[in-house]
Amino acid sequence: MKATTHRYANRTLLALGLGTVLSLSLSGCADPTGSANAGTAEGPSDQTTPAGVRYNTSPEQDRIRSTKDDKLAASVPAALAQDGKLTVATSAGSVPLTFHASDNATLIGTETDIAQLVADKLGLELDLQLTSWENWPLQTDSGAVEAVFSNVGINAERIKKYDFAPYRAAYMGFEATTKFEGTVKDAADVSGKKVSVGAGTNQEKILLAWNKELEAQGKEPANLQYYSSDADTILALSSGRVDLNLAPYPTTVYRENSRDDTKVVGKINAGWPSETLVAATTKHGNGLAEPISAAINELIAEGSYAKVLQRWGLEDEAVKTSKAVTAENYTSK
Repeated sequence: MKATTHRYANRTLLALGLGTVLSLSLSGCADPTGSANAGTAEGPSDQTTPAGVRYNTSPEQDRIRSTKDDKLAASVPAALAQDGKLTVATSAGSVPLTFHASDNATLIGTETDIAQLVADKLGLELDLQLTSWENWPLQTDSGAVEAVFSNVGINAERIKKYDFAPYRAAYMGFEATTKFEGTVKDAADVSGKKVSVGAGTNQEKILLAWNKELEAQGKEPANLQYYSSDADTILALSSGRVDLNLAPYPTTVYRENSRDDTKVVGKINAGWPSETLVAATTKHGNGLAEPISAAINELIAEGSYAKVLQRWGLEDEAVKTSKAVTAENYTSK
C-alpha cells in the first residue's frame, strides 16, 4: 500500500475537540501502539517461539496471581476501596501489552497481568475497562477509572495532572529484517536509511530530532516513511522498501520472537533525550499511586512480577523498584 501521511487524520480531528486533555495523552507519549494497530497476534493461540518464549493468546490465560497484603489493602483510600474493585483503563491493539485474545473478546497481555497482580495484592477485584489511547485522560479525570495500565510514560506535561507508580522501563525498538547488518544506537546509524514510523508519535519526534542533528553535521538525514497500518509497515520492511522500523520495544520483541524474518537491532529510551518509565497512572491526589507502588515492590520481591515479564518476553524492561512519582517529587532525568 502506498505510504501516507494521513494515518492520523481522525486523531487530528479528535484533537481539535479535546484540546489540552489530548495534548497530555500525546505529548512525549509512550503510547503502546503509536497507532491504533501497533501489533496483532499472529500464529497459533499457544506457541513456543524460537527464542523459547511461550505465547498464550487464548482466552484461557491461567494468569499468574498473588495474594492480599492486609497492610497495603488498608492503605487504599476508603472512598476508592468501598466497592471492592480496582477499576483500570487499558487500550487494546498492541501485542504483547494489551490485546484481544483469540476469542476477540478477552483482554490479555503484560499490562492486564500486572494490573491483576496489583489488584490481588491490594485485596481488590480487577475491573478492566477498555478505552482508546486518546480517552484515558478523560476517563481518569472524570473518575470513571481509578488507574490506567496502558504503557503510559511519565513526562513533564502529565505530571501536572497525574500521579504515577512505575512498573516497567520505557523503550523504543529499531527492527529490521534478519539480513540487516549492524545496530542502531544513535542518529549516525540511521543516516541515509529509509525508516518507517507512525505520524504524530513519540517515535517520529525522536527521528525528526535526529535528522536535525544529522543535517547540522552535514550528514544525510533518515528518509522517514509513513504507512497507513502496522501490517503495511511490516510488509514494507520485509520486502525491503524500508531499512528500519521504529516502534514500541515490546512490540518489536514480540515480532522478533514470533516471526522468522525480523529482529531487534537497537533500542532507545522512549523519553529521549531524557529518560522515562512506564507507570500506573492515577488522578493527582487520589491516594492510589503510593499503595500501587508499594504493591509492585512486594510483587518484585516475591517473584510474581518477574514471571509476568518472562511470560511475555519482556525481561529487559524490568524495574528493580517502584517509587511513586508526583508533581511534588518529579525530576526529569
